[in-house]
Amino acid sequence: MPATLIDGKAIAAEVRSEVKASVEEFVGRYERRPVLATVLVGEDPASQVYVANKHRACEETGMESRHVALSQEATQEEVLDRVRELGADDSVDGILVQLPVPGQVDPDPVIVSIPHWKDVDGLNPYNAGLLASGSPGMVPCTPAGVIDLLVRTDVEIKGSRAVVVGRSNLVGRPVASLLLDRDATVTICHSKTEDLAGECREADILVAAVGIPGMIRADWVKPGATVIDVGINRTDDGLVGDVDFGPVSEIAGAITPVPGGVGPMTIARLMANTLTAAKAREERSGG
Repeated sequence: MPATLIDGKAIAAEVRSEVKASVEEFVGRYERRPVLATVLVGEDPASQVYVANKHRACEETGMESRHVALSQEATQEEVLDRVRELGADDSVDGILVQLPVPGQVDPDPVIVSIPHWKDVDGLNPYNAGLLASGSPGMVPCTPAGVIDLLVRTDVEIKGSRAVVVGRSNLVGRPVASLLLDRDATVTICHSKTEDLAGECREADILVAAVGIPGMIRADWVKPGATVIDVGINRTDDGLVGDVDFGPVSEIAGAITPVPGGVGPMTIARLMANTLTAAKAREERSGG
């Protein structure tokens, strides 16, 4: 029997609707709207689309958004100065620097310069440390979206064997921490893992986040497993994931498509994080 399709678009719409309702409650209480500021360095077409989608989501959920556009030739200090300005601006709740940035800009100091309470992407080392220790903090949007997909489709995480393929700071490591926090037994696999296929076949929940088109094949998947495909790869055939979707969907119990799976959840969780940041700001100020 073909796998159940996990509809990320529909679930993301639910999350955005919930955020919108909460934003209106926030406005009624604090007489202002949460504010997200984005920073884009250069004119990468894909990045421009991603940023535009984030601003559109802000409008849809009742938030305000601002945008800082810097040239392709912007220096490290120019980028840092603008991010620090936003960090010091009390009218801004959340800051997102769109990655990647041009080669002359080191993204790590830029991310560090974002105050951790405005780090709605959850990439600041402070927030990464909170997540790794199981403490509350800003959670990266894509990993949070993965957990949302599992929870809202009633996938049993507690006691399950979860395998995460990929160990990036953006997805692999944080999603492993989130699964561990929900009492899964978690294995992180990577390019040096021996018998990667065998490890994957043990998974009740398999998360693919490596950026290699179709890497996860049907014979790597345990029958009935839930497969979450985080990969977004541009090919001659269009966007494809890290999972060989057609054959795997005949083996798995549930699977996310690409596009339309994890991707929509990332922006939905960004909206949720921005609202969280705004609420935390009011609590700190005694609002």
